[in-house]
Amino acid sequence: MIWLALLPLLWGGWLGMVDANWWPLALISTMSLLTALAYAHDKRQAVRGGWRVPESRLHLLELLGGWPGALVARHWLRHKTQKGSYRLVFWFIVLLHLTLWGLWVGRPLWQGA
Repeated sequence: MIWLALLPLLWGGWLGMVDANWWPLALISTMSLLTALAYAHDKRQAVRGGWRVPESRLHLLELLGGWPGALVARHWLRHKTQKGSYRLVFWFIVLLHLTLWGLWVGRPLWQGA
């Protein structure tokens, strides 16, 4: 499933080359990095017993475009992979983003170019 993290990066790169529209790639890259750092901080705090990053904040970062970074961080850090309610919201966010990306990138096809 980690390959899903590549899709928005590829789509963002494609939009940049086709439309000279680079802001989606910049946004996703930046938010993914911030989200992965938040996951790493939360994992470190979980191990140390310190102050944790609220789940709502992690979900907000994912929703704002950082879900690819969250997906990679979840895999590498083995963090936030067991709690069912967290996973349900996470995968809803991923599905929402992939649907919106698909509609945006595919719009020339369904609009008749």
